[in-house]
Amino acid sequence: MSDSVNRKVDWSGELRPFHLAFPVVDLVSARQWYVEVLGCVVGRESESSCVLNLFGHQIVAHKVDEMPEISRNSVDDKSVPTSHFGCVLEWEHWHALAEELENRGVDFIIEPHIRYRGKTGEQATMFFSDPCGNNLEFKSFKDEDGLFSSY
Repeated sequence: MSDSVNRKVDWSGELRPFHLAFPVVDLVSARQWYVEVLGCVVGRESESSCVLNLFGHQIVAHKVDEMPEISRNSVDDKSVPTSHFGCVLEWEHWHALAEELENRGVDFIIEPHIRYRGKTGEQATMFFSDPCGNNLEFKSFKDEDGLFSSY
C-alpha cells in the first residue's frame, strides 16, 4: 500500500459527523422507532427516505421492498450480526441509554454488558434491532484510548 493510503490518522482535531444510509421495509414505523426509542430528530423526508440525526450523525432510512439477509459471527461466544451500526457514547451516557432501553422493553440481541473487563480496550456494549431488522451496537470505553487499541 502507498504511504498516503496506509498513513496513521490524526484524531487530535475535531471529529466530523458520519453519514450512513440503511434499508427499511416500513419507513413510517422505522421513523417512529428512531424518534421515540433513540431520540433522533427528523430532517428531510420523502415517501422513500427519511434523514435522522443520531447523536449528531446523519443517518438516512431508505425504503426498500425487501431487507437483505444478515449473517452472524461468533465473538466472545456471542452471535454478533456482521452488519450493524451505532455510536460510541460517553461511559455515563451509555449506561443511561442501556437503562432507558431496558425500561422500554427493548429486545436485546446481546444484553448490555462489559467486555475485556480490567484489560486494554475495556468496553460497554449492547446490540438490538430496529423494527425492520437493522442491527445496532452502542458501545462505550472507560478509557477512550482503547477505541483503536490492539489489545
